[in-house]
Amino acid sequence: QVQFVESGGGLVQPGGSLRLSCAASGFTLDSYAIGWFRQAPGLEREGVSCISSSGGSTYYVDFVKGRFTISRDNAKNTVYLQMNSLKPEDTAVYYCATFSGYCSGYGWSYYGMDYWGKGTLVTVSS
Repeated sequence: QVQFVESGGGLVQPGGSLRLSCAASGFTLDSYAIGWFRQAPGLEREGVSCISSSGGSTYYVDFVKGRFTISRDNAKNTVYLQMNSLKPEDTAVYYCATFSGYCSGYGWSYYGMDYWGKGTLVTVSS
């Protein structure tokens, strides 16, 4: 059975850091580009960052550039999101997904999500 399991969320103070993990099982992750998404209560889902299947290309939306870093370890079948300088507006459920589209250092376009994680809650508050 195909599964994504996100972990690493929790409560952190503004300016703090968290490292999220997305572990895949039931399939080999190295054939897929992966996106990290988030959704806050009452708001629509938004993309945060993506990484190509090889890890050679990454893209970040403007509101996380310079603060977040996406990476992957295909040998461990895991994708990571290092989040630094966290702000209250980063509070959301974070989840990972495969998608149809492209991910490059210059842009990210996606549609037709294929596999989804279950999400991990990040709360940034003093």
